[in-house]
Amino acid sequence: MLDELKEEEIVKKVGGRFKLSTLIQKRLVALNRGARPLIELQTKNMMEIVIQEIIQNKIFLDTSGKLVVASADGPDLAPADAGPTLDDL
Repeated sequence: MLDELKEEEIVKKVGGRFKLSTLIQKRLVALNRGARPLIELQTKNMMEIVIQEIIQNKIFLDTSGKLVVASADGPDLAPADAGPTLDDL
């Protein structure tokens, strides 16, 4: 398990364990479908990338549970880059 997931700080940041799990799952799906990482890390481990994106406030869930990518100016509620759809594959 990643050390960051053992800390309560990331759970509180997202709003609970369920929301954290949902955010991680949605972002992993987006990355696996071809979305680009929002941070540069020297790893191919998608889970580590997602955790760092959360810690660095790059992604979050909106009130309806949709994945949102924060813009450079702050949360812009821009839709997340989910990569190609299943129809495109």
